[in-house]
Amino acid sequence: MKTRRDESCIRLSYAVIGLALTVGILVSGNISASGGAESPSETARMTSIIHWLGHDSFRIDGDGIVIYIDPYKIADGPKADLILITHDHKDHASPEDVAKIQQSETTIVAASAAAAKLSGQIQIMKPGDKLNIKGISIEAVPAYNTNKFRSPGVPFHPQESGYVGYILTVKGVRIYHAGDTDAIPEMKSVHCDVALLPVSGIYVMTAEEAATAAAMIHTRVVIPMHVGKGIGGLEDAERFKAISSVPVTILPIE
Repeated sequence: MKTRRDESCIRLSYAVIGLALTVGILVSGNISASGGAESPSETARMTSIIHWLGHDSFRIDGDGIVIYIDPYKIADGPKADLILITHDHKDHASPEDVAKIQQSETTIVAASAAAAKLSGQIQIMKPGDKLNIKGISIEAVPAYNTNKFRSPGVPFHPQESGYVGYILTVKGVRIYHAGDTDAIPEMKSVHCDVALLPVSGIYVMTAEEAATAAAMIHTRVVIPMHVGKGIGGLEDAERFKAISSVPVTILPIE
């Protein structure tokens, strides 16, 4: 016959087991969602192929392929095999900067409005499109404003303009370049290893809004952008790093 003491011990045992399971689930969930399990060496591996050129400009070094995204005010560098342009604003679609790295075999991938400003081998992408160019898989995803306006009711980056961000896979690393955007619902569908997110505010997400976006995106690490070269400051990147629930790496400007 069970005594009251026996029943109390059983209830206590179940409570301890339940608490242990709950803690285990929460800990494992937090590690998975935030990327907290990533070792410094793994983070370094994923980000070592990515070179920040300031603002939204990046060079990504693949196996025998050099990729640039939104080159702007760049120094001469390795010639490009592939150039991705998110939209037509001059600090993203810069013909003079494209000319510094373009060669006859360079392929340019661009949103429609940006393609009109450039010449050469051009592939136009709109949100939802997927391409494989020179062995690199590329997905175009939406990029637009929800609360940043140049005048009442007129956003800097209207959704109907078809501006894009890109998801590309290089050397096994899935990289998301968000383009000029606010935190938008479509980000919940993004799965990547590294997310490049704008943090300057005014035209794009603030640091606080970018932290919200980082929590929506399924990513392992975030690199802040849209600072430097006269637009935003590194203090915006540092503020974002301080409040993000996802690990953040601030790259040096090269």
